[in-house]
Amino acid sequence: MLDTEPGRLFAFLVHPLTLRIVSGAAICLAWEATARIPISFAFPTFSATMVALWSMIADFSLIHAFAITLQPLVLGLVISAFAGVAIGVAMGLKEPVHWFASPVFIVAQAAPLAALIPLIIFAYGIGLVAKTLVVCIMAMPVIVLNSCAAVRHAPVSLLEMGRAFGCTRRQEIARIILPAASPVIFAGLRLGSAAAFVGAILAELLITPVGIGDLITYNRSVADYPRMYAAIVSIIIVSVLFIEVLEFIEVTLFRPEKRARA
Repeated sequence: MLDTEPGRLFAFLVHPLTLRIVSGAAICLAWEATARIPISFAFPTFSATMVALWSMIADFSLIHAFAITLQPLVLGLVISAFAGVAIGVAMGLKEPVHWFASPVFIVAQAAPLAALIPLIIFAYGIGLVAKTLVVCIMAMPVIVLNSCAAVRHAPVSLLEMGRAFGCTRRQEIARIILPAASPVIFAGLRLGSAAAFVGAILAELLITPVGIGDLITYNRSVADYPRMYAAIVSIIIVSVLFIEVLEFIEVTLFRPEKRARA
C-alpha cells in the first residue's frame, strides 16, 4: 500500500491536466509580479485585469462584443473547414489539382495579411464579407495544406493490401485513405481554428473597430489598460477552450492511443 502512494502522487503531478494548471498559475503569478515592479504604466497587474474582466461581463459589454466578433469568425471557420478539407483532399488525390492549387494556398499562407487588408477593403468594403474573407485567408491555407499532406501520405502498405484484395479506387479512398488521413486532417482543423481567431481580431483592428477589436482600441485610446488587457485575455480564453474541445473530439474519435494514456 505504501509503495503505491508515491507512484500515485507522481502520476498526479505529471498528469497533463495538472501540468497545464501549474503552467497557467505560473504565468498568472509571473504577470502579477512583473506588473508590480512596474515595467510600464500601460501594463496592469493580473488582479486588476481580472477585476476589469468581471466588470465587463457584469455590464454585458463583453458579451455584446463577442456576439459581433463571432459572426465573421463562425462563418469564416465553417467555410474554411468544409471547403478547405474538400480542396485539400482533392489536391491529395489528383496530381493536376495539386500542382494547380498548391501555389495559391502556399502564397496565401506566407503573404502578410496586413498588406492584403487594403485590397480586401477596396474590393469588398468594410462589412461582414470583408471580415469573413480575412478569417478564410488565415484559416483555409492551413486546413488545405494539412488535408493534402494527410491524403498524399496514406500508408502504402494498406493501399497495396487493398489492391491485393481487389478494392476499387472509390473503396480505397473511402475505406483506406480518408480513415488514415482523418487524424492529420483534424489536426489541421485545430490549427486552422487558431488562425481563424487571429484573423477575426485582425479584421476588427484593421478594417472596422467593432466587437472585441473595438474594446481593445477604445480602452487603449482612453488609457484604460486593465479593460484593454481584459478584452485580449477574454478572446485568448475562448480560443483556447475552443481548441481544447476540438482536441478532445480528435482524441476521442481518432487517437485511441492518446485516450488510453490520458
